Amino acid sequence: MAEKMKAQVLYEPNIMKFEEIDVPEISANEVLVKVKAVGICGSDISYYYGHSPLGTPDGKGPLVIGHEYSGEIAAVGDVPKSLGLFKGGERVTVNPVMQCNACPACLNGQYNVCSYSSVPGVTANGGFAQFSKVNYTHVYKIPDSISYVDAALTEPLACAAYAVKQLDVGLGQTVVVIGPGGIGLMMVQLAKSQGAGRTILVGRRDFPLRKGLAVGADHVINSADKSSPYYAENLAEKIKELSGGPAERCIVSTSTMDALQSALDITGNRSTIVYFGLPGPDDELRVNVLEAINKDRIIKFSWLAPGVWDTALKAVATGKVSLGDIITHKFSLADTEKGIRFMKESKEDKVKGVVIVDE
Repeated sequence: MAEKMKAQVLYEPNIMKFEEIDVPEISANEVLVKVKAVGICGSDISYYYGHSPLGTPDGKGPLVIGHEYSGEIAAVGDVPKSLGLFKGGERVTVNPVMQCNACPACLNGQYNVCSYSSVPGVTANGGFAQFSKVNYTHVYKIPDSISYVDAALTEPLACAAYAVKQLDVGLGQTVVVIGPGGIGLMMVQLAKSQGAGRTILVGRRDFPLRKGLAVGADHVINSADKSSPYYAENLAEKIKELSGGPAERCIVSTSTMDALQSALDITGNRSTIVYFGLPGPDDELRVNVLEAINKDRIIKFSWLAPGVWDTALKAVATGKVSLGDIITHKFSLADTEKGIRFMKESKEDKVKGVVIVDE
């Protein structure tokens, strides 16, 4: 195996270099993954532009970012080898949030809130490279029916699956998804698979809303563009019109405060709201407590993806979730920086970008 590899290294905001670095050496409990495809996550964009610090001790680079990725096993450490769990050439996807398994949260099975997690692409070198090392407990074999590109999106799909699990959808209920990004489009499909009778997707641009219709949304609403054929001036009244009353379930996959606030306006008695999108550190939600009590509301929050990776993989393998309509742009490893900038700055229609490392 080559001792050097090509990688995209983020040094500081707006400075990423495509260069040769050492292929990582694996320890006894790790595997080496030959990376095939990597999703461009919103957090990658935030790291690149300096809107969020990295997870390194000083919050800075140099670091290979990228945490949504798939590939094939290139080398196996002594522990998984002795257990016969993996062998070279096997197709895998990576669960990047590697918990410590020793803190009180982990002992209670609350892996998503472990304070000592290691995350390739955030705290250590990740996926925007030809090879990446991962704990053997955090790679999962993928069936031949799932492409490497689709498998790269297992991580965001797992996050969506956990959020929808939190939503506790009942048969026939109306589910409103606010935010038609890649994860919002996944949530629509997952809610349908959980028995939702009607799914309503809300956004501000028609292109992703049309993608929502393509993946199975029953209705779409544009809450901002008056020229849109999907425009509704009063979101709550439109949802009542479509569903015969307020929504029973609402999940917010965007970070804008007006969207988070509107979830309270469009849901009714004994409704459940799940907040998924990440607002700013100083943003605050205003809840009329007496009204919430009188309506017997349930308000939840969703973070990461504990215990749902098998669910996510099966959802794709069985056709419950289709990712083809979500992936709108592909970039080469050499053009990763270009891809990140495109996903942030371009006015073109887009939903999800993926970096193809190895065809």
